[in-house]
Amino acid sequence: MQDARQVFDEMSQRDVISWTAMIAGYGKHGYASHAIELFELMILNAMTPNPVTFVGILSACSHAGLLEEGKKYFDSMSHDYFINPTMDHYACMVDLFGRAGLLEEARAFISKMPVKPNAVVWGALLGACRVYIDATIGEYAAKHLLELEPEDAGTYVTLSNIYAAAGRWEHAAKVRKLMKERKVAKEPGCSWIEVNDKVHMFYIGDRLHSQTNEIYAELEKLDGQMKEMGYVPDTNLVMHNVDTEQKEQILHYHSEKLAIAFGIISTPCGTAIRIIKNLRVCVDCHAATKFISRIVAREIVVRDSNRFHHFKDGFCSCGDYW
Repeated sequence: MQDARQVFDEMSQRDVISWTAMIAGYGKHGYASHAIELFELMILNAMTPNPVTFVGILSACSHAGLLEEGKKYFDSMSHDYFINPTMDHYACMVDLFGRAGLLEEARAFISKMPVKPNAVVWGALLGACRVYIDATIGEYAAKHLLELEPEDAGTYVTLSNIYAAAGRWEHAAKVRKLMKERKVAKEPGCSWIEVNDKVHMFYIGDRLHSQTNEIYAELEKLDGQMKEMGYVPDTNLVMHNVDTEQKEQILHYHSEKLAIAFGIISTPCGTAIRIIKNLRVCVDCHAATKFISRIVAREIVVRDSNRFHHFKDGFCSCGDYW
């Protein structure tokens, strides 16, 4: 983002596309304050934002949990710029309410939408229910999602996760059984890292890498150091009805942790580690990566299916909103 900002600042002329690209970029990387600052500067420069600009600023507010700011920009879009909200804008607002834990407000917002909500809107609500373990509204959102996209594995998995986190194992099992009956396949979590121009890919519990022993040894060392610093594995995330020790083992070998451990042992000390994951990073891996960034004194950048996370000195750029 620093390089992008330098190029942006050096431009002799900036149009709405360049302003929007920077605002959206800041939002994706968790720098909401920079996104807002740039949006306000755009207005001061007499540049009129377009619908995509508002998606960028609303998304930035959502990712940072800036509820009041997001509501202000949503109202300004129609009142000041006469832009009619699209489905993307509505989805951002549902996400904004949901991430703030205002699930009833999010549901009420959806019910008042002048257009029929699409899968993105319902998905935002369901994702928030996963974070706040609200099975009631989660069932409501999942029902509408499955009517729209009956073969989307993510809906089944998220609903099952909500049930598991709430201790409703029978319901979680029923959802997984329904997946099998409908032949819906879950996309496996996968993380990859590029080292010396070669891409290394990892799956949960992966032992196929040529440096598996070293990777697992590094993970064991990190696990002990993290626990000494106060890390407690979030076993609520494990869908299986097994004992706590087994749940911790399952969490311990998630794909992004394997990729990070490989990055630590394969790259020079002090250099940034960059990981890509095909799914949304889980709460436990997010917490663990904050600890790891502090232990190894490195920046760890994780690009998941939703956004960029910059972990450094025990903190994440997302401010724990994602």
